[in-house]
Amino acid sequence: MSDTPPVLTPAPGMHLVPGGADFRVFAGHADAVWVVVDDGQTQRRFELAGPEQGGWWAAHLPGVVAGDRYAVHAAGPSGPDGGHRYDARQPLLDPYARGLDAQGRAVVIDDTFDWGADARPRLPWTSTVIYEAHVRGLTMTHPDVPIHQRGTYAGLTHPAVLDHLRHIGVTTIELLPVHAFVSEWALLQRGLINYWGYNTLAFFAPHPRYAAHADPQGVVDEFKTMVKGLHAAGFEVVLDVVYNHTAEQGAGGRTLSWRGLDNATYYRLDAFGQDIDFSGCGNTLDARDPVVIQLILDSLRYWVSEMHVDGFRFDLAVALARDKFHDYDPDHPLLIAVRADPVLASTKLIVEPWDVGMGGWRTGQFPPPFAEWNDRYRDDVRTFWLSDLAAAHQGQARHGARDLATRMAGSQDLFGHHHRGPVASINFVAAHDGFTTADLTAYNEKHNEANGEGNRDGAAYNRSWNHGVEGASDDENLLVARRRSLRNLLGTLLLSAGVPMLNAGDEFGRTQRGNNNAYCQDNEIGWLDWDPKPWQAELVDSVAALARIRRDHPVIHPARFFTGEPLHDGGPPDLSWFAADGERLAPHRWEDPSTRTLSMLLRSPDAEGADVLIVINGAPADVEVALPEVAGRRTYEQLWDSAVSAAPPAPGAIAGAGATIRATAASLQVWASRT
Repeated sequence: MSDTPPVLTPAPGMHLVPGGADFRVFAGHADAVWVVVDDGQTQRRFELAGPEQGGWWAAHLPGVVAGDRYAVHAAGPSGPDGGHRYDARQPLLDPYARGLDAQGRAVVIDDTFDWGADARPRLPWTSTVIYEAHVRGLTMTHPDVPIHQRGTYAGLTHPAVLDHLRHIGVTTIELLPVHAFVSEWALLQRGLINYWGYNTLAFFAPHPRYAAHADPQGVVDEFKTMVKGLHAAGFEVVLDVVYNHTAEQGAGGRTLSWRGLDNATYYRLDAFGQDIDFSGCGNTLDARDPVVIQLILDSLRYWVSEMHVDGFRFDLAVALARDKFHDYDPDHPLLIAVRADPVLASTKLIVEPWDVGMGGWRTGQFPPPFAEWNDRYRDDVRTFWLSDLAAAHQGQARHGARDLATRMAGSQDLFGHHHRGPVASINFVAAHDGFTTADLTAYNEKHNEANGEGNRDGAAYNRSWNHGVEGASDDENLLVARRRSLRNLLGTLLLSAGVPMLNAGDEFGRTQRGNNNAYCQDNEIGWLDWDPKPWQAELVDSVAALARIRRDHPVIHPARFFTGEPLHDGGPPDLSWFAADGERLAPHRWEDPSTRTLSMLLRSPDAEGADVLIVINGAPADVEVALPEVAGRRTYEQLWDSAVSAAPPAPGAIAGAGATIRATAASLQVWASRT
């Protein structure tokens, strides 16, 4: 038996080792592969040995140190036959590059970092409140953040920012793409840039422009410091990741990395070697191939293990789970691999359950433990509080309250299978893509002229309602109505079963001036305005009050679906619905489109705990509502009322069971009831 230790295959990418670095890259159809390393003074060329079994090329690169720049070159066939795009002259980015300089070149990174006592918060889904934010847009105008830190990873952990996030009760910061990305050529020609970042160039490298540091090593360390600081403050960090396509776009796009290394392996191609596009961006990564699956898994594990993030939101996730026939497969190898991976399975995993291909809408069809963005929630809540209310003001009946009730109870129609619960639903009223919540109340039409596409981009139907005037207004009565609608939307979001996601800035009524597709607006349209008016400060406090109510009353965020059955023998049902007269809502009323006033009673399983009553008045006029009479509950205390701009109401009203209260037109109230 030999005493010689086995030779270990180096991991993909560039890794420092004593005396230099080991490098490994996949180029399955190449004839030759080499690396050019630039230390700032000289360039050295290293030929890679290969291909190894499976199409990998590798070499030890003596003398390479952290900070060196490097590029890969690959020679091989090119042309429509086989879909290959090799060009030996073209410098290519290492698909595993962990750092980029300002010119987009790969940089050798030292992974050493002092994490100290960093610990992931590991918050349960039931107590999670997500805040979807853009690293740059969040702090670009914040007066307390030093100018050189505005719009950066460092700025995100400024005490003033953390204090605001604590105040509004969010627990989990979901960052729009931070994987290094580039802007599309068409945008650059219009004098714009890709602001959102859904155009990935490097799946392992943080975007350099979001750092206060200019040095690539400093960029990586600044990102880690941000995560460490957010963890220390009790917040989780979730990344919006784009593995469905890359910045190389379609056949007319630039060759930057994967296309020049092995186009036929990395991308879905048709029989003619042309890209199949399920992303709407020109190409689709082929997640059927083991090399691509490994790339995605390695990237995810890197961000968890080395960067300490707490989870991911997968953009256009259906594109990642299509089989060889291009159909969605819930048992796709990639989904199984993520679910079974010991590093990833315990993280927060969220999918956007659609893509732009045929059969692309798959909300409710992903396997556990994936949670899903619930677009049905978004649409039904908007419909009840905005478009249907607008119709009601015109004397027209559109829909009743059934859909809203289903969403507030956790969307069991979508997620009530395969051992899933309400927390599989990521509830949202607005996200980065679309109108802000405030703009939903102020615009009937999109106003995307600043994007330079003739207002053709963005969704045309948004279930919004401008309350009679399009855009900005100084009519005080109209503004009162809009702001009450805004509170209704945010109140519904934070009082529903499931996991709420706030769009950054919605807590103070942020506007994008009617732009519902601000992907290229790196300016005041896309940034948060941190100079709030008095009504905006009141709205922030109102959102904070709602978050406290949610936190303090576990019946609002159950782990299991309501059953409508008694909690224990002889006890009350866990969920009951009542009409305005205080009687149980009869079955025929659910089918009546004029039913727009009702109460939702959530019973505490603990006799000493508080029940929660949510009074919903979606009618265009004030309505007298009787508080339900239930065994063991004598009084109700008002916790919040969307008709009151200040929050919480002080002092909270007290009313006896069976008493009649007035519900203001188009309003939402929350009451607590104890023995």
